[in-house]
Amino acid sequence: MNRTYLDYNATAPLRPEARDALLAALDIGNPSSVHEEGRRARALVEAARTDIADLVGAPGETVIFTSGGTEACNLALNLRDAPNGKVERVLVSAIEHSAVLTAAKQAGQLFAGLAVEELPVTDAGIIDMAALDAALADDTPALVCVMLANNETGAIQPLAEIAAKTRAHGSLLLCDAVQAAGKIEIDIFTLGVDALSLSGHKFGAPMGVGALVTRPGVVVPPQLIGGGQELGRRAGSENISGIAAFAAAARAAKRDLETFQGLAAWRDAMEAALQAAQPQVEIFGCAAPRLANTSCFSLPGLNSETLVMALDLAGISVSAGSACSSGKVSRSHVLAAMGVETHISRGVLRVSLGWQSKQSDTQKLVDEWSKLAGQALAAE
Repeated sequence: MNRTYLDYNATAPLRPEARDALLAALDIGNPSSVHEEGRRARALVEAARTDIADLVGAPGETVIFTSGGTEACNLALNLRDAPNGKVERVLVSAIEHSAVLTAAKQAGQLFAGLAVEELPVTDAGIIDMAALDAALADDTPALVCVMLANNETGAIQPLAEIAAKTRAHGSLLLCDAVQAAGKIEIDIFTLGVDALSLSGHKFGAPMGVGALVTRPGVVVPPQLIGGGQELGRRAGSENISGIAAFAAAARAAKRDLETFQGLAAWRDAMEAALQAAQPQVEIFGCAAPRLANTSCFSLPGLNSETLVMALDLAGISVSAGSACSSGKVSRSHVLAAMGVETHISRGVLRVSLGWQSKQSDTQKLVDEWSKLAGQALAAE
């Protein structure tokens, strides 16, 4: 059976440029060594650092290579020095990925005196600016955590506005850019964030490599202690082949940014066809700016787990939301934060397109979903 892959927000298929770079780097030396093989490895790492920096408009020396987005987010949560004093609290949006939301809550338990507050969002999935203003009002130094684009709805946050508010109150801003990188233009200075996290497999690199990128001057205490790798900011021998593939995928994703935006036309046509088939379909995040490739929708009366399995049997890969919970299908905390009622969110699906997608993929999804929805509703 020819498979139709529509789960790019979970992971993108490996780009050929990344595969070639990975294989070419497998026989290279240790970049901490001073001999020729080590120098070649070091040159590869530093060239890759520049490529990753270029993807987000940052200086190369601010890139810290990690094992992925989760480690990058956890590393950033170590930030303790805000412009006007020590960080005393973490303000985290209610729709953050668990790599930030769960880690922030744990940090509140581990560090005495560190308060953790959730920031609500609107029903469009955008951070509530009034709530942010109120939380920042007392000027107690904070680390504010707001993602650039949501992994479930694709909703894009107004980071530049959030950064201006955060900076005005002497606090720091961490941006989880894992889902946005390689899909929209990113410039760390235009956004005004202090740190942003990246994960290579979201735009065509292999799993197991990512980065934390900081604003110049931001000091990140290391979480892994040992050797002096990554200028002492992250110990452990670098994943040379992964880093090489990460850089190659970043170059390809940046090259294809304009083409990627064209996916919005396919996504919009798909959503219109879904609503034509079942007018009660609800599409989440569509009132906000969204990633061009992402659609999150539901029809009351359907069950996500059943749909995902039935579509899989029909040769279509989609998800019921975030794919980072050990294969579990549970109620989305993102939709709950947006005020979506349980009976509606119970039937949610997320469709996400990418670099190998074809418009016929979305039509196949519409045909199969419409058939399944009709059968399910008729059986009620």
